Amino acid sequence: MNKSKIALAAVLVVTAGILVWVASIGPTAPGPDAPAETEAATGAVAELDCGEGQELSRTLTSGATWSMCWSIDPDMGLVVSDIHLTPPGAEPISLISSLALSQLEVPYDDGGRNTHDITESGFGGTKMKTLDEEVCTGDLLAADIPNIGDGSYGETETRQVLCSTEVDGGVSYHSSDAVAPAATRKQDLQLFTVSRVGWYEYITEYTFGADGSIDVQLGATGDLSPVDYTDEEHGWDVGDDEHAASHSHNAVWRVHWALGGDGGMQAEQFDAEPTGEMGEESALLTGDITPIRQPTTAQWQDRRWWRVLNPDVLNEDGHPISYQIDMKKTDSFVFADDLAEAQADGGGEGHEHESDLGYDVAFTNYDECERFAVKNRGDCGGGVQDFVEDGSEETLDDVVSWVAVGFHHVARDEDQSPMEMHWQGFSMLPRDLTAQRFDVPEGHEEVNGIPDSEWHESPTG
Repeated sequence: MNKSKIALAAVLVVTAGILVWVASIGPTAPGPDAPAETEAATGAVAELDCGEGQELSRTLTSGATWSMCWSIDPDMGLVVSDIHLTPPGAEPISLISSLALSQLEVPYDDGGRNTHDITESGFGGTKMKTLDEEVCTGDLLAADIPNIGDGSYGETETRQVLCSTEVDGGVSYHSSDAVAPAATRKQDLQLFTVSRVGWYEYITEYTFGADGSIDVQLGATGDLSPVDYTDEEHGWDVGDDEHAASHSHNAVWRVHWALGGDGGMQAEQFDAEPTGEMGEESALLTGDITPIRQPTTAQWQDRRWWRVLNPDVLNEDGHPISYQIDMKKTDSFVFADDLAEAQADGGGEGHEHESDLGYDVAFTNYDECERFAVKNRGDCGGGVQDFVEDGSEETLDDVVSWVAVGFHHVARDEDQSPMEMHWQGFSMLPRDLTAQRFDVPEGHEEVNGIPDSEWHESPTG
């Protein structure tokens, strides 16, 4: 047997189920008004190991089922773990062991203050706000939250802190092909909590899409700090000639992958580069995949993305299952601690050194004591830069992605008061998790690769 057949045999339950279901699809996928769970559409719920956390599952309009655990960590706030996705008619596929915000640095442009909200204040415990129907249109879920100090000890209160709701995900697809026109909207599963740190109130939000995507967002609202006003060079005029200090929200998320199970994973970087040559009608670009074999840092640029894959778990087309990390708009940053440490070691000042130091995505092997992107506790390194350096000779296998997304906040008059929500985050998209989309509409079942002549001859509009 070749490698492809061996891998397919190893995941027969997953892949064969998808294959049979795709070949037998009849009606168009249900719209957003259809029941979330029906006898025909509900997928298998994964067997989860939630420990002290709680189970949560939902079948969405595509017929796919999300299953996961959720809990409240004193430092990180909302943590989602043991995340599985069940394609329609198949068995659950393990995706992620844990996903959480691992640091939030807030440095002010005038140099007068810098906070590390995850490790200094925490997003859980007394910082975690109780929610009600005014902000949550779905289900309010409760957890036991310690009420003393940093939220890691003391008596617990059972409070409604998590909002779980289905939200309109917009148009899922729209195909005007004359052979089999099809269109529908989708519903996604959205989870969020609210944490108050200082004058800011942060929304930790995860949206699990009907298409298998995971959208990761941090929202900021609340009020401008009344003690952080400065001069014109370092702030913006709000009110009566008073300059609210500009500042950054430097967030890093920690994604511990479990694609197809523990271990055996790899990482890759994709780049599409202009060649400087022209084809018949457009410029020629070459797409190149670079394997990432050891722990490393990487920076975003145009037409670049990363993926984590399991080369031994294949979809029915023989392609390794993977998830793609897509950066959204980010004001790339370097943690103040990392820059100060490098300068103290003789690295000097200036843009050249800073660009070498910063990262938008980093990859390491999992170590349970490597929790925070900076200000990490214990003797396993102070943050991601140390984790990468210490593991530089290792081969990536049990992959952790550290995704850094910055937002530079220059206040507006409209921020008073309270501030309108502003967001920063990134997305993770399934790439070859299945051979076709989950909810193949009628007439599109056989379109996998180049369509047959009937489709070629159809008007494209």
